[in-house]
Amino acid sequence: MSQIFTVTLSLQPSHQKWGDNQAVTYHEKGATFHLDQQKSLETHQRLMDIQKSARKLASLKVPSIKLDGDWDIEQQWHFWQGINSPKQTPSIEFAKLSEADKKQLDARIKVISWSKQLINQTPEELSPLKLATDAGEFITQLDAEAVSYSIISGKALEEAGLVGIYNVGRGSDREPALLEIDYCPKGCENQPPAAALVGKGITFDSGGYSLKSTLGMLHMKCDMGGAATVTGALGLAIANGLNKRVKLFLACAENLVSGHAYKLSDILKYKNGVSVEVVNTDAEGRLVLADGLILADESEAPVIINAATLTGAACVALGDRYNALFTMDDAMAEQLQTIAKQEYDPIWRLPLEAFHQDNCPSDYATTANSKAQPGGGIGGASNAAGFFVSICKL
Repeated sequence: MSQIFTVTLSLQPSHQKWGDNQAVTYHEKGATFHLDQQKSLETHQRLMDIQKSARKLASLKVPSIKLDGDWDIEQQWHFWQGINSPKQTPSIEFAKLSEADKKQLDARIKVISWSKQLINQTPEELSPLKLATDAGEFITQLDAEAVSYSIISGKALEEAGLVGIYNVGRGSDREPALLEIDYCPKGCENQPPAAALVGKGITFDSGGYSLKSTLGMLHMKCDMGGAATVTGALGLAIANGLNKRVKLFLACAENLVSGHAYKLSDILKYKNGVSVEVVNTDAEGRLVLADGLILADESEAPVIINAATLTGAACVALGDRYNALFTMDDAMAEQLQTIAKQEYDPIWRLPLEAFHQDNCPSDYATTANSKAQPGGGIGGASNAAGFFVSICKL
């Protein structure tokens, strides 16, 4: 009979026989995670230590794990995030929680598992239309009575004036698509949405004619991570009892090279009158998101949240522990930073001012989609955010 591998938490340092300050030690029944007492007030760092220790445990490929002793919801959540793997995730018997915390943990795991599985699909498995369809069906399953969605794809995008999604996606044999979800609980039918969510859904990004290197292209199946994020966010909010109307827009396309792909020097004319000169076909995310943002603005939502794997410049600035935040609303920035701290998901605000919309000038259009310089020039992440200021005429 196989025994379940147990994992416990301890504030005591590891025994010296294991070496100095080992985060994980092993015993007959399983393992102990040793939390640094000096970090007792640094809750986020200690949670990250649990997540890192769980990653070490994942390498052992233990089939079944039981969390033994006292674990709160955040400790168990971070353990799951560390042990979760696209290749193999063990079955987990979680430690005892209150009914409310157990429901919350189950909801997080359900939604994030779906989001991760979506991101981890290969580009061949996940076409733009499939991304839009899967997202619509996932949200519908959570509350069918309150959810409706529609998809515009292929040539119909151009006819609807959604020129960014259409042109970025027309180089692929698999048609681009725009998903619009309306989550409208009973009693909200005559109200504008409380918020609109917009996500970048580039299911594969070759860079187009501004072709990426092999290394730069390797993980571009994840370029639809923004779409997965906002869909998951709406799903988790619904699971937590969301009772306000919310709209979601996913801009889905493959950015490929072909005889029909969009090209450098093309000019795209958006439905709100803004024109954009293409100076970099690898700055495609902002072109497709522009359509989503224009639609979100038309919805009259007072808050628009846009999520995207938009620029490598943001990663260079912040590394892989922080998400970049751009907003011109100081009060909203402060509110989001407070929420991010409470949720142990840190963000860092990068500069965005009205003048950033002028940092990608064009002699032929309202704006260019980038600077014709590597990485979009200095301040490339802020310049990309400034493009949206220009598109939305803020």
